[in-house]
Amino acid sequence: MKNLKLALLSSAVTTSVLVLFYAFVLAKPDVDNFDNIIDTSDAHIKPVNTVQVNNSISNSRSTIITETVKKVNSAVVGINVTEIRQYRDIFSLDPFFRQFFGDRVYNQQVRSLGSGTIISPDGYILTNDHVAGNAVEAIVTLTDGSQYEAEIVGSDPVSDICLLKIDAKNLPYIEFGDSDSILIGEWVIALGNPFGLFDINDQPTVTVGVISAKGMNLGAANNRYYVDMLQTDAAINSGNSGGPLVNAFGQLIGMNTLIYTAQGSSGNVGVGFAIPSNKIKKVIKELKENGKIDREFWTGLSIQTIDPSIAKAYDLKSSHGVIITNVAKNSPADKAGLKVYDIILGINHFKVNNENTLIGILQEFRPGDVIDVKILRDNKTLIKKMKLERK
Repeated sequence: MKNLKLALLSSAVTTSVLVLFYAFVLAKPDVDNFDNIIDTSDAHIKPVNTVQVNNSISNSRSTIITETVKKVNSAVVGINVTEIRQYRDIFSLDPFFRQFFGDRVYNQQVRSLGSGTIISPDGYILTNDHVAGNAVEAIVTLTDGSQYEAEIVGSDPVSDICLLKIDAKNLPYIEFGDSDSILIGEWVIALGNPFGLFDINDQPTVTVGVISAKGMNLGAANNRYYVDMLQTDAAINSGNSGGPLVNAFGQLIGMNTLIYTAQGSSGNVGVGFAIPSNKIKKVIKELKENGKIDREFWTGLSIQTIDPSIAKAYDLKSSHGVIITNVAKNSPADKAGLKVYDIILGINHFKVNNENTLIGILQEFRPGDVIDVKILRDNKTLIKKMKLERK
């Protein structure tokens, strides 16, 4: 993995180095300069919540994939976002000059774009927190060309999930599927707004692939935790963030979020990741009710990632897991019977690889939840039940 990097899929103009690249991303393409543009829009497509996919297709050019695209196409949106970000000038970064010029902070307007999915007929839209979570303005474009300013209902940076709302009714929408039941090798379709191409004809672009893996614990990126992710080889690129990953029935089974890409590149190499739908359903329910996610609990644990030297000292076969270095008295961990030098191997069905994955896994739970902590103690594997309590 040393030659790969993790990349989020929204697009933003942030530095002069990126201006030429993102000028293409953000500027509306001139269709007259394209020689072989094929208009794939269909004004007669029914709302996606009423279209039925017919597995017995008479037209030889039609497939289950093309019929599914027709079903979900009109529930995909393009999102253009304006954010205000703060930065300091070069004098503020140097202690010597700061004593003369002070700590000068400036506001910079940044425009970026991403994708979204309509998930209800009354205008709720799903996207990533890194797309719209900090937006001062979010403009949503539908496939009929209409535009709406979206309200942020709630956004969760930790899980990278954001819920928007537009003032519209009777919208086409995509129903949720069960991401736990999806099969490795199952066909999936990714739709979205890569590089702002939605602006050409107000239609999402489509790529097809399979589910490559499930339950991928990627750890942390930009203070967001990515655990239990779906991996796909469907091509996703900058601007695809927030767009749907659907199965052959047209059900939402994931939200396209990030990719691994070659060092020095921002392009797709066939390794993309989506947040699973079952996790999304849980988070957006809380966002609707509270506008935020309640994770105000503690464990009382201090931990350290197991490195090769620790693995050798404990005669471990691998360096996966974390070792407990301290347990606070009367803490949830203490009450659960966890001890210093216990090695945590897993939480419920999640495998613990290191500190980052353990922290990320714990973000999946809420105060009052009881979790199974799989530990290694004296070369014996034990399960300890720990209740997550408010401090």
